[in-house]
Amino acid sequence: MLFCGQLFAQQPQMPFPQHVHYYPGVIKPNHVSQNQLDKSVREFYGLWKERYINSNCNKEQLYVWFEKTNGNKQCVSEGQGYGMMIVALMAGYDKTAQATFNGLFSYFKAHPSANSTHLMAWAQNINCKNIDGSTATDGDMDIAYSLLLANAQWGSKGKINYINEARLMINAIMQQEINQKAYSILISNAIEPDSKDYFDTRSSDFMPAHFKAFKKAVQDTKWDEVIINNYKLFSFMQANYSPDAGLVPDFIRNVNKAPGPAPARYLESRYDGYYNYNACRVPWRIATDYILNGDKRAKNIVDKMNTWIRETTKGDPDNISAGYTLQGDDIKGRNFEALSFIAPFAVSAMVDKKNQVWLNHVWDYILKFELDEFDYYDNSIKMIDMIILSGNYWAEYQNN
Repeated sequence: MLFCGQLFAQQPQMPFPQHVHYYPGVIKPNHVSQNQLDKSVREFYGLWKERYINSNCNKEQLYVWFEKTNGNKQCVSEGQGYGMMIVALMAGYDKTAQATFNGLFSYFKAHPSANSTHLMAWAQNINCKNIDGSTATDGDMDIAYSLLLANAQWGSKGKINYINEARLMINAIMQQEINQKAYSILISNAIEPDSKDYFDTRSSDFMPAHFKAFKKAVQDTKWDEVIINNYKLFSFMQANYSPDAGLVPDFIRNVNKAPGPAPARYLESRYDGYYNYNACRVPWRIATDYILNGDKRAKNIVDKMNTWIRETTKGDPDNISAGYTLQGDDIKGRNFEALSFIAPFAVSAMVDKKNQVWLNHVWDYILKFELDEFDYYDNSIKMIDMIILSGNYWAEYQNN
């Protein structure tokens, strides 16, 4: 019996559909059977869902728990987006997925940003109140994509009109979170055209496979410009700042005239110009566009990263560090395991058969870690990446 979340729009609720056919040449771990891959995903999903889906705000609202913080945050839109994608993708296995998804959606709608009711305030405190009214762009993008998945899974004639909600959200993202001059991606909808950081971006917010789905959903060719310009930006950053490792920094400044890594403590930490806890998602986000669509621009970018990471680790995933300089050196004191760095390198390895042995090793390495060893961020990225690695991820626009 096969399992996966893929449900064609004209065949809702089919419990065990065929596995996704990724772009020709894309590989998966091949040293274990498909049944074993699926079993690993099912088992981790059960643990992930039990730990991170919470309901203490309102009986009709569910949220993804922002674990192991300093106590002032309960949920962030980033995590809500992860959770909504995961649950929608797993609907072919989880019979309660739609009810869970609707609860997550209700929490999202109960916490709108100040500037748009169609976008989510980026964080809530332990009293279920918004910390402030601004957004985090990546969270909104994942939530919007999850709504497209929900429409494909269950249709939009029920309690929630998923496709209408998705379109409202996608249009709001374009209006408030996309730079209308450079078509770069803004960090938040709090950034105005006259803001000093209007031409700055967070590298991990570039999600080209999402953007192709957004274009189809709302028939807006501006998404083509976002894809083209950001692929060019990433190629420029690799060539000029990381020619050996192919890495990009957490934050990029001045994308309109002289793009470069952000300085220390630009926004989050002294490592804002390094390959750190934001940029670690880039191999997964970019590789997905090749895995689903065969976009050669994506493969060109992650090929550089794949060659470097295999060489610098000597083929041993235990040597993947939790952060690097753009030159490919370990960040001092960061030689510990972090699934948010490890799992995306497994996804990027899928783009070429020459990475097969490495991919198999990284898959095994990911599985050896228990849920309790990491927090929500690492475990949620692991969950999404395991869905991709096992052949159970799909693009909404492939189903119509």
